[in-house]
Amino acid sequence: MPLELGLIGATGIAARTMIGKESVDVRAVAASDPVRAKEFAGRYDIPLVYESYSALLADPAIDAVYISLHNSAHHRWAVRAAVAGKDVIVEKPLCLTAAEAEELCFAAADTRVFEAVATAGHPWQATVRGFVEGSVHGELRSVESRMTFAVPAPGGYRDRPDLGGGIFYDCASYWLQALQATTGLDVTAYEGRSAFDGPNGVDRDFTASLRWASGAEARLTCAVGADHVAEHLFTFEHATVKLRNFLRPVLGAVPLNLIVTPADGDREVIGFPPTAYYEQQLARILAEDGDDLEAALPRIQLMEAIYSDALSRRENR
Repeated sequence: MPLELGLIGATGIAARTMIGKESVDVRAVAASDPVRAKEFAGRYDIPLVYESYSALLADPAIDAVYISLHNSAHHRWAVRAAVAGKDVIVEKPLCLTAAEAEELCFAAADTRVFEAVATAGHPWQATVRGFVEGSVHGELRSVESRMTFAVPAPGGYRDRPDLGGGIFYDCASYWLQALQATTGLDVTAYEGRSAFDGPNGVDRDFTASLRWASGAEARLTCAVGADHVAEHLFTFEHATVKLRNFLRPVLGAVPLNLIVTPADGDREVIGFPPTAYYEQQLARILAEDGDDLEAALPRIQLMEAIYSDALSRRENR
């Protein structure tokens, strides 16, 4: 039987990820603007429109909710959904602070919670983890990641620090999940830097770094800009492993290739079958026996620590 789902937020990302999927029956939608919710429901043939998020959560026929509000509202409505007995799928970032995540863990003792990181679970991550754990190309030395997203439309939450806006919160979950899946997050040091010179003092460029006890380092450089960029470069003792376009703003299935360049050999291309991100994400969520909270906690803790470090540097200048 398909999952009976309610949408908290009438958003484009909700339409892309949940509408028209065979394994999901979108039963209801609610939005901060009831008129927008009705228009959204009409566009996508959603049978019920609720005047409030609370009214949607009170519907006993809804098994799970998908939350795609501004970042600072994720925690509040995820907690309320969990208390209402619903399984919860939350757009990234799941929460903004470790305290919020811990409260959600307490509220979700009898429900499942997932952070919607569309790139999680792609087979390239297991391949690179095999390189790391097996020292296939020697010890890992560094991971360089670059992400550039389009300049956000004016007036949206991405230009509001109080609503959890900023480029780092847009990118951190993708970056930290990839590191968690390939290298682990048991780091010994972290750092964050940003000028916070975007609208309303939001970060439109951000540099984050991590260090492991082995001496290996990871660095994220992210910004808003004209060209979409999403790439990782893993540098080992005896080879580099590059992945370009690990996240693409498209709906269809896309291929991915790892480019392995040994220091003393021929370049190798490891190809993966085309994958539709949102279908893969939904399949992963539906197949899970547990939930994503245990894995998400260290990501949220590091995200908060890095962002706080960048804020402290700005304040101390």
